Amino acid sequence: MKKTAGIHHITAIVGHPQENVDFYAGVLGLRMVKQTVNFDDPGTYHLYFGNDGGKPGTIITFFPWVNAYQGKVGAGQVGVTSYVIPPGAMPFWEERLGRLGISFAKEERFGEMNLMFEDPHGLQLELVEREAGEVNNYKSGSITPEVAIKGFGGATLLSARPEQTGKTLLDVLGLEKVGEEGDLTRYRAYGDIGNIIDVKRTPLGRGQMGVGTVHHIAWRAQDDQDHLDWQEHVRNQGYGVTEVKDRNYFNAIYFREHGEILFEIATDPPGFAHDEALETMGRKLMLPEQYEPLRAQLTDSLIPFEIHEME
Repeated sequence: MKKTAGIHHITAIVGHPQENVDFYAGVLGLRMVKQTVNFDDPGTYHLYFGNDGGKPGTIITFFPWVNAYQGKVGAGQVGVTSYVIPPGAMPFWEERLGRLGISFAKEERFGEMNLMFEDPHGLQLELVEREAGEVNNYKSGSITPEVAIKGFGGATLLSARPEQTGKTLLDVLGLEKVGEEGDLTRYRAYGDIGNIIDVKRTPLGRGQMGVGTVHHIAWRAQDDQDHLDWQEHVRNQGYGVTEVKDRNYFNAIYFREHGEILFEIATDPPGFAHDEALETMGRKLMLPEQYEPLRAQLTDSLIPFEIHEME
């Protein structure tokens, strides 16, 4: 029985890159760990944000589509992305979001208080306090390691076939079912972050890809051999799975589970510091070898942005 440690990364579609950077680096205080391009569409940025080391389980990535249509959140998507913060950090984030004009609500679920809000492009986010997970030592303005986002808490999945999605989590990815509450079923992976997955039991209307929606959720594989084992495992479970794709910072395979959510399995190595120094990664545009000859052309076409602290 194979088991994933949990979420490797989540990838979403957003609007203007400056608005995206202002929110995730500025408001949430995440580190930009990589500026690159969508390897399948190099005229579009692929921006990565995470903890101080850019570790799996902390990485949210974005394709900024300027002037694109607004998507519709619904079945076949990740509905909510959850971040974990240290115990006692919730008042800091309530004050910060309120001061920066970001509306939020609070809701208790499975014995935990969740702070719910949206990013500028409509992505639904939550903060939850948990003890597990290493401290994020990246400092941004008044955001210190004592209150900084540690990484993913997990995600809420909106499935077209919730029972089938639950079966995939259990039988394919090796999570365990840990509870039900209201309209949610909760599953848990063995990792310390990115490990809590809720599935909404009532299907919603079909989602539509566009700005403000999650494109896919990726799960962790330990290394290249483990990744190949995962590919065989997924195929043996009856899913159509892609060939291995080299994403420079990890290898990836993709399959669509029976609830119509696009799943990826990605390797932990080599990580984001293999093509630039850990101390300075994320500060400049990095291109894979096949696109390096197009650097001047791509630089001219991509919208420039700056990283600001938001206080």
